[in-house]
Amino acid sequence: MRAEMRADLTAALKARDRVAAAALRSVLAAIENAEAVPVDPRLASAPGSAHVAGAANGPGAAEARRRHLTDADVRSIVEAEVRERARAAEEYERLGRDEHAGRLRLEIEVLDRYR
Repeated sequence: MRAEMRADLTAALKARDRVAAAALRSVLAAIENAEAVPVDPRLASAPGSAHVAGAANGPGAAEARRRHLTDADVRSIVEAEVRERARAAEEYERLGRDEHAGRLRLEIEVLDRYR
């Protein structure tokens, strides 16, 4: 699914489709963030580099495998992004900002393909 989103992002950029590009960039970033390994609080205060606070010493010392997300995990991230946009669109409509609400609704249409 993620490969399809990246391909669609490339197509949207080539077509200069700003709405689709923004929606796809946002959801891909959310997926990347979800894959990040949580920081172990015990390691955050460990001694490390004198130049960068919290840095580990030695080549590859700070390397960690990213979490593996299933298709269901990715779908739930997409659904969360859609819900967030829907809530924001409702708020914009309540405030009379129909143009902003319309753009968010168009982004929802783009993301609906991946639910």
